[in-house]
Amino acid sequence: MDRKAYVKRETKETRIEASLNLDCGACEVNTGIGFFDHMLELFAKHAGMGLTVEAKGDLHVDCHHTVEDVGIVIGKLLKEAAGDKEGIKRYGHSVIPMDEALSEVVIDFSGRSFFVLKGEIPCVRLGEFETETVQEFFTSLANNAGMNLHIIVHYGTNTHHIIESVFKAFAHALRQATSYDPNQKGVLSTKGVL
Repeated sequence: MDRKAYVKRETKETRIEASLNLDCGACEVNTGIGFFDHMLELFAKHAGMGLTVEAKGDLHVDCHHTVEDVGIVIGKLLKEAAGDKEGIKRYGHSVIPMDEALSEVVIDFSGRSFFVLKGEIPCVRLGEFETETVQEFFTSLANNAGMNLHIIVHYGTNTHHIIESVFKAFAHALRQATSYDPNQKGVLSTKGVL
């Protein structure tokens, strides 16, 4: 089964072209926001997915629109690439440390959207990246992918480490949720659809 997707999205604020392969591939990301590129690259590596993102946004304003819209696009890519979700595990859970920081992510790739973020991100800015946009990114992604996404930052003091542990935990939880269960026939739902 070919679990790939391509999305092109253009607004007055951003132009984004992106592709995703759920099962393998290289990563090439350029959003114009160095720290965000780093997070997307490590996400793809840890998820074992191929990801390309070329984004041009109104960075002269701030990074909000670019980060939020990339979240929309990656959510759409995930939804399209997963198809009818037949045979996937559906649920994913991961707890990942990054030095002094520890984050936990739980996913239900159910077709229903819900997002919760619990925990503190102490610093407002990392380079040109506004850390409050972490919430915007994952909100947009969860809404457009159709997943329940719960992120808990248990603790940490270094903002870079905290956010990196979140993206890595998300990657591992997503990899688990989208992986195949050889014993699962159809979709994992008593409704028969996800």
